[in-house]
Amino acid sequence: MLRRLAAGILAAVALLASAGGGKVEYIGGTLMQFHGGQEGRLSTSDQRLLVFLFKDQRFGVAYERINLIEYGQKVNRRLAEAILVSPLFLISKSRKHFLTIGYRDENDSQQALVFRVDKNDVRMLLVSLEARTGLRVQYQDEEARKAGKG
Repeated sequence: MLRRLAAGILAAVALLASAGGGKVEYIGGTLMQFHGGQEGRLSTSDQRLLVFLFKDQRFGVAYERINLIEYGQKVNRRLAEAILVSPLFLISKSRKHFLTIGYRDENDSQQALVFRVDKNDVRMLLVSLEARTGLRVQYQDEEARKAGKG
């Protein structure tokens, strides 16, 4: 009985910890304070901000400033312009899930963030972003649409 209760509590804590975002790797973009390859969490649990949590750093973008949500399984030309990709990243054969967030900063300059999203977190993250921003996810192609909507 006590084991079942403890297992149930641990499962609930794990579920709450994973709700409202997902594990990501920052691939690149226009943020100078982060470099490509940094792993962290993208959190949608805040009512006003999309938050990237990396170790003890935190970066937030107001949902109202986001003007692009794009999902795909490859980095297209538009994304490649915003990031520098390592050669190892390009030759990797496993299927990757990429999320691009476009937004206007406080100076009204267009900014871009590109993340590789854990395959187990993609769908929930996309649904949460659509709900928070009121925007529709732009899918790179039909294959990405199937993977993103499951």
